[in-house]
Amino acid sequence: MTEYVQVSTATETKQQAIDLAGSAVKERLAAGAQIIGPVTSVFWHLGEYGTGEEWQLLLKTTTDRYPELEAHLLERHPWDNPELCAVPIVLGAERCKQWIGESVSSEAS
Repeated sequence: MTEYVQVSTATETKQQAIDLAGSAVKERLAAGAQIIGPVTSVFWHLGEYGTGEEWQLLLKTTTDRYPELEAHLLERHPWDNPELCAVPIVLGAERCKQWIGESVSSEAS
């Protein structure tokens, strides 16, 4: 049984988010991505409290493809240590899950 995850990260600019999402989808590491923003983030960074404006990316993939997607995002992300989290898609429409699986399949053309 294939399992599915939604992966999130954020960037400083909309164009950075578009570039990251586009490269991941083109390489079939993610079936699709949504870019949300700008969003306000509140965080600790390098021992200091801060706030900032970011663009959030939400990408859909399978647990099998996640390691490749993670490596891809970390290699291309403009930040040295970006937040990168994956949460399981516990429930979802069967046709949507099928689309994710087919889109990131190594057999997809």
